[in-house]
Amino acid sequence: NAAHVENYPGFPDGIPGLELGELMHRQATEYGLETVAAEVYAIALAMGGTVIETTEGDYMANAVIIATGAEFNRLGVPGEERLSGKGVSYCATCDGPFFKDRVVAVVGGGDSAVEEGILLTRFASEVILIHRRDQLRASRLLQERAFANKKMAFLWDTVVEEILGNERVTGLRVRNVKTGESSTLDASAAFIYVGQRPNTDCIGKLISLDEDGRIPTDERLETKIKGIFAAGDIRKNSSRQAITAAGDGATAAISAEKFLIQQ
Repeated sequence: NAAHVENYPGFPDGIPGLELGELMHRQATEYGLETVAAEVYAIALAMGGTVIETTEGDYMANAVIIATGAEFNRLGVPGEERLSGKGVSYCATCDGPFFKDRVVAVVGGGDSAVEEGILLTRFASEVILIHRRDQLRASRLLQERAFANKKMAFLWDTVVEEILGNERVTGLRVRNVKTGESSTLDASAAFIYVGQRPNTDCIGKLISLDEDGRIPTDERLETKIKGIFAAGDIRKNSSRQAITAAGDGATAAISAEKFLIQQ
């Protein structure tokens, strides 16, 4: 999803995320990978294996690796979906350069919100971080860096009620949760960081998830169901980085191969 990946080994100057994905896909297909462009809507156990139900038909497998990732939570306020890609963003790395010398808002109070807010100060004239509480949840180091940054401002005890604009974001309507007072904040963009939601809809009740909605695995990345593995952001205790997701994929593939040999 990243426009430019800076922290993947072997690319000292970074590489566009799309290009990195295409290189990985090309290399895998040269070793016999077959791909199907389809949406998976259910994974279920069946006699003799696991069935994957998709929009392009059903597939039977003796081993399955689930690597469906996670997506950013939405605020669910008016204007958010309509202005997505028009100033509403969930990726400062991707879209930050488009808002050079402008005022932008960041919504959230965790590590991602603060880290991406600091990143945005490279481009924006001012970054206003909106948080519903009176203190951040981010690590102390990130907080110290944010508070020391003269381009960052903080709007405490505040929630977003609406994202404003017609063709693009022009501001946000916000409300102080303690006083109940509403006001309008002028901004050219709204970067939303209010947590992630693992893409587990297709799993249904097949596998029990942890409290964050992720899949628990053992050290081989196998779930409690033999022959079903999980890799990347979808699994419990994932570092949520491209390089660790790639490592997960390799580990899960090796484990799946060993599982098949033993059958």
